[in-house]
Amino acid sequence: MASSIRVCAMRKIAKLGQAARHHGQLVIRAFNSNKASWVGFVLIVLSAILAPWIAPHDPAEQFMEARLAQPSAKFLLGTDDLGRDILSRLLYGGRLSLTVGIVSTLIAVFFGSIIGALAGFYGGLFELLVMQTMDVLLAFPSLILGLVIVAMLGPGLTNLTVAIAITSVPAFARNARAPTLIIREREFILAGRTLGYRDARLIVRHILPNIAPDILVLTSMLVGTSIRVESSFAFIGLGLPPPTPTWGLMIRSGFENILDSPWLVLWPSVALLICVFSLNLLGDGLRDAIDPKLRGEA
Repeated sequence: MASSIRVCAMRKIAKLGQAARHHGQLVIRAFNSNKASWVGFVLIVLSAILAPWIAPHDPAEQFMEARLAQPSAKFLLGTDDLGRDILSRLLYGGRLSLTVGIVSTLIAVFFGSIIGALAGFYGGLFELLVMQTMDVLLAFPSLILGLVIVAMLGPGLTNLTVAIAITSVPAFARNARAPTLIIREREFILAGRTLGYRDARLIVRHILPNIAPDILVLTSMLVGTSIRVESSFAFIGLGLPPPTPTWGLMIRSGFENILDSPWLVLWPSVALLICVFSLNLLGDGLRDAIDPKLRGEA
């Protein structure tokens, strides 16, 4: 009897590997079926990575004789009020904006997913306390909460990244908790408990991989939100200090000459728009590929 139970339990758990491969196929399908959702983002990422090689000038180099120059062969997107090449600053600014957005989101994914999975797995008073705390954090707009955290931690790249990550943790916690409540009652979890698996193994190897598709969709969308929040901080003067090139700081400094030189604000705004819009479309594509109803399987 015990042997048959063990064999049945092992079969249930073996399905997990098949599910992981299935999720990978869904991600590939999302990219292939909705190319417009990621082409713009990939181009921005590549341009940011290759900035040191493709930027025509040093982003801090000043050409005072060409202050506020219009787009030309030497300065393809013009120059700012200090004679710095906008294209070069745009490329280097993308590196910082993407770094803050991606790293902060990955931190939020790690902690938020674990918190939500633990709350959904154990339930009871622990779940109530954790989710009430997350609800309190969600009650504050992400920008306001981030401002408070940045004011407490002080300026700097690390503190800015941590502040944005904290604002995203509640969203991932709630996103991870909901499916965990269902998955913890599934047969393969009960089979794992029958085999004497520890809770940590069940959560890490069986719960988290099964909620990964839902987390992946939210991740793609919140990367764009994190980039937007970072730009908002820079615009109001709480981001990285000048002359560090970031999209938000470029928009802020360009407002002083927006009537005479509108390209100072136009180009970083367009870059920010394409990046965030592409990430939102990517999230839609992932959702369409993962949702069985939208795939016509249910």
